[in-house]
Amino acid sequence: MKKIGMIGGLSWVSTAEYYKRTNEIMQQAAGGVSSARIVLESVNRQDYVDAVIVRRDESAAREQILASARALEAAGANFIVITCNDVHRFVPAIQPHITIPFLHIADVTAAAIAARGLRRVAIPGVRKTMESDFYPEILAQHGLEAVIPYEDEKAFIHDSIYDELVQNQFRDETRQKYQRIITALGDRGADCVALACTEIPLLLKPEDSPLPAFSTTELHCEAAVAEALIESGHSALA
Repeated sequence: MKKIGMIGGLSWVSTAEYYKRTNEIMQQAAGGVSSARIVLESVNRQDYVDAVIVRRDESAAREQILASARALEAAGANFIVITCNDVHRFVPAIQPHITIPFLHIADVTAAAIAARGLRRVAIPGVRKTMESDFYPEILAQHGLEAVIPYEDEKAFIHDSIYDELVQNQFRDETRQKYQRIITALGDRGADCVALACTEIPLLLKPEDSPLPAFSTTELHCEAAVAEALIESGHSALA
C-alpha cells in the first residue's frame, strides 16, 4: 500500500473529514480492519490566512504549501492530497520542486462529472476557487464548462465558508441559501454542481442539492484510496 501525504489544516474541519472518509473507504476497499497509510502535514490556518487575506502575499502562501509538500516527501509519502480546493492553484508552481506527484482535486472531480455525461458545472467555493483559472481550465480538458456564481452569490458563499463552515458551524438558513443559489445557477444553464470547497459537503449533502452534485471531498478521498492500492508502477496520477 502506498503512503498518502496529506496537507491539512486548511481547515481542520475538512481535514478531519478527509482522514475519516479515507479510512472508511480504505477499510471497505481492502477489507478486514485495513486503514490507510497517511502522513499528515497540518498547516497553521492562521498563518495561511494572514498571508493570503491580510497581506495578500500569494508568494508567502505558496511557500507555506511548498514547505508542507517537502515535509511529506521527506516523510516517505508516495503522493500528495491537499484537503482544500483553492490551494490547488499552487500545484503547477510547486510540482517542479518535489519528486512526488499531487492528486489534483479538480482532475478527479472533472473526470467523475464527465463520466456522468454532464457538461456545465457550477463552481461554488471560496473566491480564490471561483475566480482562479484552474477549475475552468481543467474542466475544459475534460470537455466541460464552468458556470461561475454572480458577484452577490460569490460574496455569500465565500463569507459563509470563512465565517461559519471552517469554524465547524453549519446552519439551516445557510444551507437553504446555498440551495437557492444552486437553483439560480441551474436556471442560468448549469446542469450540475461541484461542491468546490471541502467544507461545503458538510453543510449540503449532494442528495439535498437542487442539481446533481459532486462532493469534491468524497471524490478526492475515493481517488486517494484507489491510488494507494495501486501496487504496480502504473499510476492513476499519470
